[in-house]
Amino acid sequence: MEIIGYIGAVLMGLSLGLIGGGGSILTVPILVYLFQVDAVLATAYSLFIVGFTSLIGSFSHMRLGNIHWRTAIVFGIPSIVAVFATRAWLVPALPDPLFSVGGAAVSKALGMLIFFALLMVAAAYSMIRKPKAKADQAQATTSINLQPPTFNYPLILAEGVVVGTITGLVGAGGGFLIIPALVLLAKLPMKQAVGTSLMIIAAKSLIGFTGDLSGAEVIDWRFLGLFSTVAVAGILAGSMLSKRIPNEKLKPAFGWFVLAMGVYIIGRELTHLS
Repeated sequence: MEIIGYIGAVLMGLSLGLIGGGGSILTVPILVYLFQVDAVLATAYSLFIVGFTSLIGSFSHMRLGNIHWRTAIVFGIPSIVAVFATRAWLVPALPDPLFSVGGAAVSKALGMLIFFALLMVAAAYSMIRKPKAKADQAQATTSINLQPPTFNYPLILAEGVVVGTITGLVGAGGGFLIIPALVLLAKLPMKQAVGTSLMIIAAKSLIGFTGDLSGAEVIDWRFLGLFSTVAVAGILAGSMLSKRIPNEKLKPAFGWFVLAMGVYIIGRELTHLS
């Protein structure tokens, strides 16, 4: 199963390199089901893996000038604070079990997996839905490029807190939430939104991971390093392949796969609950 797990790590990195997001949503299921990592610890591991791979992926965007640093700071600071607080205080404070349904106890690990699966379904929908007509996109992009980025500070700050909290709970980078926020609220072009998103994800995930270092969980650094290295190989390969494979075909196909995984996790865990 470990070999399949490392293949999954490559696929996760490939997705990040090919479509700029989505791959991190697979990290927790890979860790839980293929490496038998506890669900709560898997969310911590995922933060490190997602943060490290996103940091590597952001380097090429830095060279191309696709990172809008002011936006990264405005969105990133509340997100970083939220994810650190969630990992350091909220997750440890959650009761175990969380609650009972019909006499069946819902453990903290099970609750986090179900919440994660629901997030996977939401992410899948964002990847499957058809984009606007190319003409409308071109007109919007032209309009955006002619204007300097503008900021709706209250909404950006609120979005940063929400995304940071979700990231802290489930260990996913949240790129499918961040990118639309940067495009709609900060009026960034798509390429800058992707590059800026990767930098925000890297910062908040790695800093959020430090919130787990003071806990009782034992971190397997050797495993984390190996898994992250394999995922980085995938993201580098995906970045090269992205120049040859059209994004509009890959994204919905990957979305259907994520949807199937999310539905599978919900069904599997609810069956075990009953």
